[in-house]
Amino acid sequence: MPDSASARSATGIGRRQLLGAALFGATAVTGSVAGATTARATTSASTPLSSVRVTEQRARAVVVGTGFGGGVTALRLAQAGVSTLVLERGRRWPTGPNATTFCRFATMDNRSAWLTDHSVIPGVDKTWTPYTGVLEAVAGNGMTAMCGAAVGGGSIMYHGMTLQPAKEDFAASLPVAAGLYDDLDRWAYPTVARALGISTIPYDVLAGDPYASSRLFESTAPDAGLTPFHVPLPIDWSYVRGELYGQYEATYTTSDIAFGVNNGGKHSIDVTYLAQAESTGLVEVAPLHVVRDIALDANQRWVLFVDRIDTGGTVQEAKRIVADSVFLNAGSPGTTRLLVKSRAKGLVPDLPDAIGTQWGNNGDRIYAWIGMDGDIGTRQGGPACVGGRAQDSPIPLTIVHAGSPIQQPGVKAMSVIGFGVVEAAGSWTYDADKDDAVLTWPSSGDAALQQLVAARMQALAQAGGGMMIDTNAAAPSTWHALGGVPMGDAVDLQGRVLGHRGLYVLDGARIPGSTGACNPSMTIAALAEHSMAAIVRQDVGRVF
Repeated sequence: MPDSASARSATGIGRRQLLGAALFGATAVTGSVAGATTARATTSASTPLSSVRVTEQRARAVVVGTGFGGGVTALRLAQAGVSTLVLERGRRWPTGPNATTFCRFATMDNRSAWLTDHSVIPGVDKTWTPYTGVLEAVAGNGMTAMCGAAVGGGSIMYHGMTLQPAKEDFAASLPVAAGLYDDLDRWAYPTVARALGISTIPYDVLAGDPYASSRLFESTAPDAGLTPFHVPLPIDWSYVRGELYGQYEATYTTSDIAFGVNNGGKHSIDVTYLAQAESTGLVEVAPLHVVRDIALDANQRWVLFVDRIDTGGTVQEAKRIVADSVFLNAGSPGTTRLLVKSRAKGLVPDLPDAIGTQWGNNGDRIYAWIGMDGDIGTRQGGPACVGGRAQDSPIPLTIVHAGSPIQQPGVKAMSVIGFGVVEAAGSWTYDADKDDAVLTWPSSGDAALQQLVAARMQALAQAGGGMMIDTNAAAPSTWHALGGVPMGDAVDLQGRVLGHRGLYVLDGARIPGSTGACNPSMTIAALAEHSMAAIVRQDVGRVF
């Protein structure tokens, strides 16, 4: 069990914590960073590296990461008859009605953070024993990328916004792949929608007391030049109704869901794509397996150097896995870091020069709306169910409302998040001292977009009263990391790494910077569906 004995008391939450709570409520909306990154595990003093058992393993196909790209990849490989090993650095998090699987905001403990001794949520000053929790903050120059770590990847802790971009907005973000949109629209996006069971919030739920803040945002949005819409979500709404009727302890209806939904009812990747893949008998999911490096051996086979760890990060076993094919789905930071390392260390010869380039933050910006005129109730329900589109914006952008899990007596506050199309101006470079790749993000990459987002936020405050606080002004962060291994320059349109048979990238790392003023999950999954259809048809039985 997680050790939270050293965590400080959560009582006495002040204004700084309130803003942290507002920021925190928004984090799950953005969710998106699907898959597992490559944080460093440790060995305990009683387990020196020299005594760690090293084992060899052979595989036909290996999938690294279990988020939106990884879940789709594993299922389609299995349905094609391919025996597949799926590696995930995080642990499984089974849930159910009134479960206590995930920590709450007010009693946050080490289940919230990946192998660190402190909280990764701004405004929350807590320390604890490191544990394989669900979120990692990957600090870079000018930007921090928040990454999921769990079986199910970022689908575990995101609110579930499942948005398909318009054709023109998709093309603005991914011009090299614009020609794929009609196919994606015809069958790939609908396939994802069916697999995740998406729907919008029922009107009886939206009319409930916990959704006063959602209704206020929806009614104010038109006066700020936004066209309101209801967000498609992968939710079984009977669980939300169960909370409203007192059957279950509140978690959806208080928006205390950014570390995961204790009551269940969320169609995350672990209980949809991945569960279906495992049911074939051809897919083995290996949690707590951290991929350190990838190399190409003399026989042109892929070699993965992997640490199996315990929940404290101590290495239990070192593995050398030899595979005919590798599908990288470790999320944009995880996949990019692995390939940048491999190129810098000469582990894979002739990797494309574009690896480590065309990274972006999807335009993420989180605001706290304070002191508005209307009634927002005493709690704020989730998931993030209402938003507004800026139809007249010169740069595509979307604004959404997210409930905050903590309400400070006497202060009215909610989270409002903007995102849109940005220049993919970020890059990753190898740091030999850290044996890792480090992100650099220039503020110019999203400066034009952020001026437009700020104007919409101020318009909301002008229409609805109160003020907007840009919580990212001093410390930019993103929950929608994208790019680093871009389509066209590093991989082809099906995700094949250029010049390297059997090596694929099917996650957000191949999307340069943004996904058409939508959160990325649905586009990552739809592109993976489209690519896997081609890979199964063209590569299975030939390349691997």
